[in-house]
Amino acid sequence: MKKLFISADIEGTCGILHWDETLKDKKDHAYFARQMTLEVAAACEGAHASGVQEILVRDAHDSARNLMPDLLPPYTRVLRGWAPDPYCMMTGLDASYDGVVFTGYHSAALWDGNPLAHSMDTNWGGILINGEIASELMLNSYTAAYENVPVLAVTGDEMLCRWMKDFSPGTAVVPVSRGVGAASLSLHPQEAIRRIRETVQEAVTYKREDCLVQLPEYFEVSITFKKHGDAYRNSFYPGARLTAPHTIAFETDDYYEVLRLIHFM
Repeated sequence: MKKLFISADIEGTCGILHWDETLKDKKDHAYFARQMTLEVAAACEGAHASGVQEILVRDAHDSARNLMPDLLPPYTRVLRGWAPDPYCMMTGLDASYDGVVFTGYHSAALWDGNPLAHSMDTNWGGILINGEIASELMLNSYTAAYENVPVLAVTGDEMLCRWMKDFSPGTAVVPVSRGVGAASLSLHPQEAIRRIRETVQEAVTYKREDCLVQLPEYFEVSITFKKHGDAYRNSFYPGARLTAPHTIAFETDDYYEVLRLIHFM
């Protein structure tokens, strides 16, 4: 394997609990931005130890200015900020990459596996793809599949990791925390780092066909908004329709159109 793409989020970072710990302008952010960075660095180190030559790290949370580049290995490149474009948390990925790793990912809106569970936009009540609750991990795994790039490993909360093993059994997972109502039970941060490094070191040796996510042939999308006015406004997106006061629906056979829909909503 030569090229690896890492998409890094923060709400699935070891020990994280409160929204103030995720936001750059809050004093609690600095510690978890550092832990987020150290977990990404561990993934990079593991991959490099198994021979990966080129690693692009995508800072994919909120401001996209969370990672501390000086704490990452010198053989990495870091993509910060938003272009913006429909690939969003996966900007920079193309078919030339040999694999994808997701770090710091979290449970979906409508799940109870993480106190910070949400899907893309905290103004959304939830999103369904073909009738299944969609996490950011699902959406971004489909983006990887759209580029024919395998998903090698995922780190984050326990519920998300359990879902991923059902969704893509060949993908390695590293659960670092477990939601307990509005609380979170986590590993020691250094133990999380160790497990991530070791797991990714092995995962990048997996057969690509074992980690390729199957992209559906057709997509029925349903997005529920917390405010009915937002649903009404977004129902005017081309091809969208209002199916309930808070919900719009959209159908397509091209996953890029799903990404475009999400981008503009």
